[in-house]
Amino acid sequence: MAKEKQPTKIKKQSKGLSAALVIVASFVTALLIYNFVFGNPANFIDNNPENHPLQGNMLGTIYKGGFVVPILVTWLLSVIVLSVERFIALNRCRGKGSLDNFVANVKQKLEAEDIQGAKELCAKQKGSVAAVVDAGLKTYEQMANDTTGLLKEQKLAAINTTIEQATALEMPTMNQNMPVLATFTNLSVLTGLFGTVLGMIRAFAALGSGGGGVDSAALSVGIAEALVNTGFGILGGALAVIAYNYYSAKIDNISYAIDEIGFAITGVFQSRH
Repeated sequence: MAKEKQPTKIKKQSKGLSAALVIVASFVTALLIYNFVFGNPANFIDNNPENHPLQGNMLGTIYKGGFVVPILVTWLLSVIVLSVERFIALNRCRGKGSLDNFVANVKQKLEAEDIQGAKELCAKQKGSVAAVVDAGLKTYEQMANDTTGLLKEQKLAAINTTIEQATALEMPTMNQNMPVLATFTNLSVLTGLFGTVLGMIRAFAALGSGGGGVDSAALSVGIAEALVNTGFGILGGALAVIAYNYYSAKIDNISYAIDEIGFAITGVFQSRH
């Protein structure tokens, strides 16, 4: 019985930015922003952060949002950084040129059985799609020139195995940090809701204190804390939802391109060999 050849091996793409490092760096940055920008003494009466913010001063009002604000800013900064990181990483996965044109050109080369020309297109395109296609084309060549007596089904299986293995190596790179973005869609909103509850507790405490009168300043601080935290929570969650859906669609497009060319490679081999 003929021995089946091993599928062509490819190198795994380098990993992207670590989400843990991004969150830690964002937290440090958020603390600096909270203490030195929002908590700048110039934003408060008598240049004292313990006092109420100057009338109409938004930075001081945000500072009065309390300890939840740096956490929310951390989530917001993390979403922004990870969104930029995914944009760069997925563009690298797509390659240098138009992905649609690359798919069409490779299929055209395959129909003409110009395997070398298709491999040259992969070398120019680069990226994850090109890496998977190049691996499949190399196995295609090996199977087309095989003299060991492998059955046609075995050759097709070898090509499919190579494409599947190459795709499996590339998918973690494309999906990296996507679960983190998905987590932030809810985490940011829930953290903002937690801050809102704390602010409302402070506001109601101001209503119930002071004997017969109402401490209007303390009441306004409590309401401001609630609204600031609500605003930051919604902003972070909205950006996370937009980023996650946008990049999920891009990953799907890349996967479809890989599948399309993979079917073309096996189809051409089956009809010509």
